[in-house]
Amino acid sequence: LSSPVPKLPAGLLKGDRWSMGSAIAVVFAIVGSGWLFFSASGEVEELEVQIDLAVSDSIRFADVIAQASLLQARADSIAERVAVIQEIDQGRYMWPHLMDEVARAMSDYAWLTRLFQVSVEEAPVFQIEGQAGTYFALTTLMENLEASPFIGGVQLIASQQVALSDDSGGARLLYEFVLEAEGRPPPPELIETVPLFGPLISPPEVERGD
Repeated sequence: LSSPVPKLPAGLLKGDRWSMGSAIAVVFAIVGSGWLFFSASGEVEELEVQIDLAVSDSIRFADVIAQASLLQARADSIAERVAVIQEIDQGRYMWPHLMDEVARAMSDYAWLTRLFQVSVEEAPVFQIEGQAGTYFALTTLMENLEASPFIGGVQLIASQQVALSDDSGGARLLYEFVLEAEGRPPPPELIETVPLFGPLISPPEVERGD
């Protein structure tokens, strides 16, 4: 006779299924948590590496920017000094130019006794005192002065006839005059300038014989 197969209680099978499902869910939760932990850890490490690279780049670029700012400040300082030097250099030869132009403007039978500055403004005003043998010589002097690119605003301040004794014992009539004018910067096309900073010109090579 065959013995009957024992059967488990239905309640017990149902409880085991719930236990197994819960265990499987816990295992999946642990595995998922571990995967998320290691994945987040890798991302954190990668972010830390990127942050370190960004910090090092920012420090390097900060040094470069600081050096560039220092060089720019030096360049600005040099440019200001060059501008001051050029401004001084432009007015340095004003009076030599004026005296040269006055000498060029002198007409025949006219000579100077005094030349002096009466104003220290940007356009210097000066007066010329002198004598002329004829009134025509005086007007020619004024026209020559006015024609100069360095001189303008020529005016006759005073003029009078005086008698000058000569060697023969006679007297000669002369015109004493006082002129006033102002120095003016000439047009740029009339001035030949040389750059303050330019390429150095090497001396020519000397050919040597054998």
